[in-house]
Parts: sequence; structure tokens; C-alpha cells
Amino acid sequence: METSNLWKIYHEDIRLFIKSKVTNDQTVDDLIQETFIKVHSNKNKLRDHSKIKSWLFTIARNTVYDYLKENKQTIGFVKEQIYEETTDHSEKDCLPGLINRLPEKYRKPLLLSDVKGVKQKQIAEQLGIPLSTVKSQIQRARKMIIQGYMDCCNYKLDDKGKLVGETKEKENCKICR
Repeated sequence: METSNLWKIYHEDIRLFIKSKVTNDQTVDDLIQETFIKVHSNKNKLRDHSKIKSWLFTIARNTVYDYLKENKQTIGFVKEQIYEETTDHSEKDCLPGLINRLPEKYRKPLLLSDVKGVKQKQIAEQLGIPLSTVKSQIQRARKMIIQGYMDCCNYKLDDKGKLVGETKEKENCKICR
């Protein structure tokens, strides 16, 4: 796949991911550019094109990680890459528990779509169910996760429908304790 096509399809998702880790807009733009330069330089190394989305996010994650490391900022978005121990409890700590609590019929399509990057049409074929059912199940799973955050840590939806709030201490979290 051409880098320009990858840009068209994934640049906004990559931007949102990087923006969740870095607050300065100029730095976000620089890191997106650096990510896609690495993608372009290494696209011939990707052997399994069905994993392109996870490959792109791995490159973006490592690019952000390198930036944060160089600038001696706190690195806390990938547990395996944290060098300093942290006792903070974040929404990322709750997510696996929320996903695991989903009924199987919602959990499986959500994981295939949002974690593994499988296209919804392929999920429908793989699970032997209609595409419209897959789409509904993924949307319901996402809503259940949002509701889980609202129940777990008292998050609220703002005027734009975005989840806002702060996680409780781990010992007070209904999911993580």
C-alpha cells in the first residue's frame, strides 16, 4: 500500500493517538510527520498487510515514546515500556476489566475491530453473522465501555458527548480493586 493511501486512511487516528500523549499541537504535527516518514521508509518490511493498523500504531507509539524519553517527560502510556514505577491509577487501568466484563457477543467483535484492526466486513465473514449485526455489536460494546467508566469512576458525558472526569484511587475503583 502506498504511503499516501495510508495517510488518507489512518492519519486522523494517528493524530488522535499522539494528541492523547502530547499536548503541544506543533509537537503533535512533528510526531505525525516523523511517524509517516518511518512508515514510508519501512513499508517494504511489513510482511502481513492484515496487521497494517497495529504496525502503524506501533510506529506512532515508539515515535512518541522516543520523543518523551529525549525530553525526559513522564512515560506512562505503555506499561511494558515504563522504566520508573508508578502508583497512579488511570482510565487505561480500567479498560481491560471493562472489556473483559462485556458479554462475549460484544467483546469479540470489539476486540477484532478496535484492537486487532480487522475490517468490520471481515469480522462478519469470520463470525458468520451479518455486517449490520457486527456494526451494532461494536457500537453497543463501545457504549457499554462508556457506561462502565461512568459506573466505575463517576465519569460524565460533556455537551459534545465526550467522556470527562478523573479516575478514582485504585482501592476505590469498582473495576480494578
